[in-house]
Amino acid sequence: MGSLKLNLKQMINRKTDVVNQNVSGIDYLMKKNKIEVHHGHGTIQSTYQVEVKAEDGKTSTLETKNIIIATGSKPTTPAAFNYDKNRVITSTEALNIDKLPKRMVVIGGGVIGLELGSVFARLGTEVELVEYMHRILICMDKDCAKELQKSMKKMGVKFHTGHMVTEVKGAKTSVTLKAKKKNTEEEIEIKADYCLVAIGRRPYTDNLGLENVGIKTDDKVRIEVNEHLQTSSPNIYAIGDVIKGAMLAHKAEDEGVNAAEIIAGQQPHIDYNLIPGVVYTWPEVSAVGITQEEAKEKGIPTKVGKFPYKALGRARASMDTDGLVKIVAHKETDEVLGVHIVGARAADMIMEAVALLEFRATAEDISRICHPHPTYTEAIKEAALAATDNRPLHM
Repeated sequence: MGSLKLNLKQMINRKTDVVNQNVSGIDYLMKKNKIEVHHGHGTIQSTYQVEVKAEDGKTSTLETKNIIIATGSKPTTPAAFNYDKNRVITSTEALNIDKLPKRMVVIGGGVIGLELGSVFARLGTEVELVEYMHRILICMDKDCAKELQKSMKKMGVKFHTGHMVTEVKGAKTSVTLKAKKKNTEEEIEIKADYCLVAIGRRPYTDNLGLENVGIKTDDKVRIEVNEHLQTSSPNIYAIGDVIKGAMLAHKAEDEGVNAAEIIAGQQPHIDYNLIPGVVYTWPEVSAVGITQEEAKEKGIPTKVGKFPYKALGRARASMDTDGLVKIVAHKETDEVLGVHIVGARAADMIMEAVALLEFRATAEDISRICHPHPTYTEAIKEAALAATDNRPLHM
């Protein structure tokens, strides 16, 4: 047999094809539902008018009864990082690289940095990640973050947590990054083919004409809305990445439906505590509800149940034994407050937890649900058993 090798260009082409198919699907739905689409930059001129400037410079004015702002977000690129779209890049450029880098340095141990760092590490790139905070995934469960980091280290990813980037210099074919360990004079220097800036995203509220209708933004340039997603102009709504909350596509979708239903005179409601979060690394990470740390901050007494993937028959069979399921329940009522998963198929498994939290299930409720064998979801039952009275069946 001949040796196998990666065809990154073909991989990127397939990615582009999938994106184009999804975009075409949206175009189809727009036509099917008789929605008129105008391409260009929209600027709110008045409470009931939006000016659209097309790429060719032509402008048109749309008259409307209601406006929903859903302009999303863009990568945060501090001037000090010298973002040049060539060697100092964001996720936008990283998704279009057609030659595998030998070395890549990632700034940011959040969702995007870990996802893309995981992808390139699995493809064979030497990846080093620099994170300002003391650990990765600071907004998610600590045990899951620790498990993911351990797994990514086995892939060869090097982590520099607690480091502040002091300098990024891009050249024609390389980049150099310098970072200092917090509270010390210790400095590191990393040379790579690319530096991926992944320190977060910011709301895209540029030149929307918000000032024309008195709409305010907060210190993070997010549009202020009330519980009905209305801005200070009652007929203008805002959803998704431009308002407070996690920058998640499914959150934005729910808010879009919510805003449309409110405009139609209905009374919908979104429980933001039940919007799941997913990190598409491998292994995946997913979560719903609150973490053990958040419960402690709120003074909520808790009990915790954990179950490792390595004790699952299905995980052994597929050789995906890195990971765990963690259930956080109220110590007195047994109600499940949060479920946190790191491991294979975590993104799909979390929906069982979302449904159960929606109906305010207890850990014992979950422990008494019959789960098929062998499956990854058995780990949820086992973690519930561990939380109920520390009696997992297979530990």
